[in-house]
Amino acid sequence: MILKKAFIQTPLGPMLAIADEQALHLLDFVGSKDLERKVARVTKQAKATLAPGSTPALENVERELNAYFAGTLKEFTTPLVFAGSPFQKSVWQELQKIKFGATCAYADLAHAIGKPTAFRAVALANAANHFAVVAPCHRVIKKNNDLCGYNSGVERKAWLLEHEKGIRHDAKS
Repeated sequence: MILKKAFIQTPLGPMLAIADEQALHLLDFVGSKDLERKVARVTKQAKATLAPGSTPALENVERELNAYFAGTLKEFTTPLVFAGSPFQKSVWQELQKIKFGATCAYADLAHAIGKPTAFRAVALANAANHFAVVAPCHRVIKKNNDLCGYNSGVERKAWLLEHEKGIRHDAKS
């Protein structure tokens, strides 16, 4: 199998997107912690090699990201291929239920997946998320409202949260 990769320019810097014809396998900011490890995990899981190019899934996520950063899209529809353990997949699927402009504590996310004492494991699964912005791990914060870690940088996390709360009316500001 050959997966296509493309770089998508955003107001927060370029993102690497990897997809097959139908679905996205990875979307993360260039320079994020663990990006190389995530790329290796995706290619190993799919038994694939990477090649530059385009697919309908890559074109769709680029359109959606442009609309998101322009402030006209609140929910992504590009299909995703989750590569991880069943626990990680449950966390990532729950991330997609966090409403645009809202936040959720790690402990609340642990409760939502039926593992109320697993908030540290939820945090680790959140950090291993392969879909920055699309599976919105940036919406998960500490119970005390501290933004805490984000593999793409806490500054980006703060920007995304401000953008979603309407503080940023123009994605270029």
